[in-house]
Amino acid sequence: MDDRPCCEFFLKPTQTFQRRYEALRAIFVDGEPLTRAAERFGYKIAALKSIASRFRADWRRGVVTPLFCRTVEDDLPGNGALRTKTGPSCQKLPTVNG
Repeated sequence: MDDRPCCEFFLKPTQTFQRRYEALRAIFVDGEPLTRAAERFGYKIAALKSIASRFRADWRRGVVTPLFCRTVEDDLPGNGALRTKTGPSCQKLPTVNG
């Protein structure tokens, strides 16, 4: 069985949510340099650096990150397929202190 098309789904994501997830996963889990991850997933270096910074800050505050809620980027022209449904609203994660 040829699983290359399935592999492409993970290696070359086309949807904004998944592309953001895979880029951040490459940085934080795989230890991939930010510059390489930016190139691989089609981000400008400054944009991916900003996304990673927001991810860290949101996580420290216990806020569900932009991975799982819509952002302004998702509403830009060219992302029409993503605008057909409203994504989940951003919610706080449960924290140890309440």
